[in-house]
Amino acid sequence: MNTADNRYDIDTDSVMFAGGEPFDVSAIGAAQTPWWNRTLCEVNNAWVRLGVMEGDFHWHKHDDTDEFFLVMEGHLDIELENQMISLTPGQAFTVPKGIMHCPHARARSVVLMIEQAGVVPTGN
Repeated sequence: MNTADNRYDIDTDSVMFAGGEPFDVSAIGAAQTPWWNRTLCEVNNAWVRLGVMEGDFHWHKHDDTDEFFLVMEGHLDIELENQMISLTPGQAFTVPKGIMHCPHARARSVVLMIEQAGVVPTGN
């Protein structure tokens, strides 16, 4: 996938694990460097993605789909136009469709995301 920012290592062309295949999310995250982002598996037309982040992403939105974030490691702030959501391990937040947001990983962070299959992670 081509992105506007060359530091992003985002792949949406493949799913890493098929249904019925076990995998270790923590080990996968530990083996990656920022800004790695992959689809771990697909569940009922939704992608379960893992992102390893550090620093600021960019302002973007998803016009037709919500985006769920679950912090597994680190600290993720999700800046919205009118508020800042601050998440630590075990905490989660769903950005509603059409809402501009900008994720900020305050240190190396590993984040599980769930979004509609086919979504462009960098936004519309």
